[in-house]
Amino acid sequence: MFKTYLRLLGFAKPLSKYTIPYFIFALLHAVFNTFNYAMIIPILDAMFASEGGFVFEPTYVFPPIAFDNSFFYGALSYFYTLFFGASFDQISFLALLGVVTVCMNLLSNLFRYAAAMTVETMRINTLRRMRDEMFSKVIRMNVGYFSDQRKGDIMSKITGDVMAVQYCITNTLQVAFRDPLLIAGFITLMIGISWQLSIFAIVFLPVVGIIVGSIVKRLRRPARHSQERLGEMVSVLDESLSGMKTIKGYNATTMVLNKFMYINEQFSKLLYSMARRQLLASPMSEFLGITAVAIILVFGGTLVNEGLITGAGFIAFIAAFSQITRPLRSFIDQFSSINQGIAAGERIFSIIDAESEVDDEPDAKEFEGLKESIEIKNIHFSYDGSREVINDISLKVRKGETIALVGPSGGGKSTLSELIPRFYDISSGEILFDGESIKHFKQESLRARMSIVSQDTVLFNDTIEGNIIMGKPDATREEVIEAAKIANAHNFIMEAPEGYDTNIGDRGNKLSGGQRQRLSIARAVLKNPEILILDEATSALDTESEKLVQESLNKLLEGRTSIVIAHRLSTIYNADRIYVIDQGRVAEEGTHKELIEKGGIYAHLIEMQSFT
Repeated sequence: MFKTYLRLLGFAKPLSKYTIPYFIFALLHAVFNTFNYAMIIPILDAMFASEGGFVFEPTYVFPPIAFDNSFFYGALSYFYTLFFGASFDQISFLALLGVVTVCMNLLSNLFRYAAAMTVETMRINTLRRMRDEMFSKVIRMNVGYFSDQRKGDIMSKITGDVMAVQYCITNTLQVAFRDPLLIAGFITLMIGISWQLSIFAIVFLPVVGIIVGSIVKRLRRPARHSQERLGEMVSVLDESLSGMKTIKGYNATTMVLNKFMYINEQFSKLLYSMARRQLLASPMSEFLGITAVAIILVFGGTLVNEGLITGAGFIAFIAAFSQITRPLRSFIDQFSSINQGIAAGERIFSIIDAESEVDDEPDAKEFEGLKESIEIKNIHFSYDGSREVINDISLKVRKGETIALVGPSGGGKSTLSELIPRFYDISSGEILFDGESIKHFKQESLRARMSIVSQDTVLFNDTIEGNIIMGKPDATREEVIEAAKIANAHNFIMEAPEGYDTNIGDRGNKLSGGQRQRLSIARAVLKNPEILILDEATSALDTESEKLVQESLNKLLEGRTSIVIAHRLSTIYNADRIYVIDQGRVAEEGTHKELIEKGGIYAHLIEMQSFT
């Protein structure tokens, strides 16, 4: 717990940038705030001066600085004599006290504002740094990481958990400086008025702290569970909104609604449990404070009767004691927020501490481009460590060649295409670029030479041009248009309301499936890659669009090293070599003509499609 707390504070570095000015502002706020209540004594004494409450003596020299009543009254007498002369006038003296009180209050609130702004600056900068680090970590994780994580839970951690942590960090300054300084200021004033009453207060305050602290201590476990439930709820929301057509199509509205309502109910119960404990702390401390005031009234009354304390001093003591419970309650409430923040912090560090399963080697070098071939030698791969998806596959793609991967669904074709850009690391075997292991190259430099067009078209809530230039952000409009023309996308783009500046909506939902696929192809064309991977690139196109795009793809494939995965075998007749992948193995290989002559799996697939 403490280790998590210290790590969270690390996001606020350098702490001295905030703690030093905050300490100064909090100290000055506490000093002037204490003076506000100390002014009660001279005001009451002046009001009852005719009854012997205050004796005025003209003072022409400012008294030596000291922390006692003689200095305080001497200073007031000096300023009064300076402005009003040697003869005492009750109204004039009260006016002076009023001006001093206003000035003290102004200074107190000015430094309070400065302290609050210091905390706010720290809060904003800390949360920005925390979100940056979390998203940077997430975006650099290997693809396999997201197969094991709920997307909504990751979103909840970057948004909700970070907001919960903010109070853990910012309240630290209040717990360390503001509230203790205010408590110290009031205790100093109370001791100056009556040490007998102060002893009672000093003994009583820790009792309040222990009672309320035991309540706060129980907050951490439900706080952690509530953040987990929030993550599940965000995940259900994301999945439901993304799959609304499927939900409606299968009449699954009630099922999804029940799932959401169950999670929401569990989340609400946790919030109720936390609120019950958290809200109990403040009334409990206030009740104990009022109880103490009642006891002080009885005890203080006897001291006044015995002449050990003045009436004005007693009233000022009561006022100070009633105020000391405020920073005490605040101090306790901050600990409650810190506990919740630590629970959220543990979830945040589950992201920051996550290790990518696919990392660059320390001495990894830049990939300068393919010179000879890509070779896959006896590779094995499993997603979960139990069932092998790729089982002892070997194949070779020479520079400039186009190879095709075909076979029954679930045979491992798409998985094989994801191993070449190193989205995953193989279990055993080797993937070689020009005879050198893929692990010897930096991942980004490898992918910079590749374009991937998959069957799952991924577009972003941006303009058409913004989606096309993803692989080449500095591309000119002319280059974008040329790429769109090659992908047979230019015509429908020009029919859009704002042409290339048209926003295509979330995941491109304003476009048809064929239009989305053509934008994806245009994106690959613009990048002008050396190595091209097409995974069912024409699967979402109708027959007419497929014919046009296939013609464009044939141009794109010329002179490139290409790996094409296709169920529609009409698209891969002209491949230099065709590999039939079945149950994670290479079942057959050869040209289209050679495989037809063999009469095996490939010939059977061709026969089935021809029949269809």
